Amino acid sequence: MPIDFNELLTVVFTLFAVIDIIGSIPILISIQQKSGPIKELRATVISGALMIVFLYAGEGFLHILGLDVRSFAVGGSIVIFILGLEMVLGMEFFKSEKDVKAATLVPIAFPLIAGSGTLTTIISLKANYGQTTLLAAIIINLVIIFVVLKSLGLIARLLGNAGLIAVRKFFGVILLAIAVKIFASNAPGLI
Repeated sequence: MPIDFNELLTVVFTLFAVIDIIGSIPILISIQQKSGPIKELRATVISGALMIVFLYAGEGFLHILGLDVRSFAVGGSIVIFILGLEMVLGMEFFKSEKDVKAATLVPIAFPLIAGSGTLTTIISLKANYGQTTLLAAIIINLVIIFVVLKSLGLIARLLGNAGLIAVRKFFGVILLAIAVKIFASNAPGLI
């Protein structure tokens, strides 16, 4: 089945906004300065493996818990909405581990790149889009993640602090709109 380009673009941008690799640049630079060079390929492969496993096995896991994809999509849309609010308002609703000395590959691959927001989004998007579209979007995002990790210093210099904030807020608004769309398309079928 061919991939609809508009759907692919929507899913790529949704994952890009949730992963927020651009917004994570200050954190990644701090980790790099205190813990040494980031292993870009390993971080990308591990986070990608987590996303792909969740894409294919996440629904089965939900069934074990007695949930369906639509219920998870509604719950996920609320999480995505809150993530969008965090990005737009500059507030932190979800507390993350800030111990930079303990920063190794795991904090980069799991909490930062393939965190709960990303995994929730993958399952939520699965309610509206096909697996092939989602897999292609994940792979495209992994390429972007690898390129960003490889050129952290250059990107930070090009965007500057104001640019990083502007990009983060822009993708926050997009996330809010996507969360409303996912909620609206899945909530009516639950009652």
